[in-house]
Amino acid sequence: MSFFKDVYRVVKKIPRGRVTTYGEVARALGTRDARRVGHAMHANNDPKVPCHRVVDRNGRLAPNFVFDGATEQRRRLQAEGVSFRDEMHVDLGRCLWNNSAKKGKK
Repeated sequence: MSFFKDVYRVVKKIPRGRVTTYGEVARALGTRDARRVGHAMHANNDPKVPCHRVVDRNGRLAPNFVFDGATEQRRRLQAEGVSFRDEMHVDLGRCLWNNSAKKGKK
């Protein structure tokens, strides 16, 4: 369960109005297991963890997001000012947050 807690710690750092990918969270933790990050997102039950700010590598919303699926995830992101390319994809060029860039790495 420690891995999941580490995932949640990283996700809590994502600023309002920004998103990151499952892969970026995995990289921040020193792994390449983005799928396991997705499992952690799905298992989360803490409302303080902003899981809605995590999307796939193409910016696609999660169809199995809690409550009303991708519709709810989109609603939450729009409320924070996240821009979208289309109905199911955020504009990663404008909204991507990269944890390693925050630490001064490229």
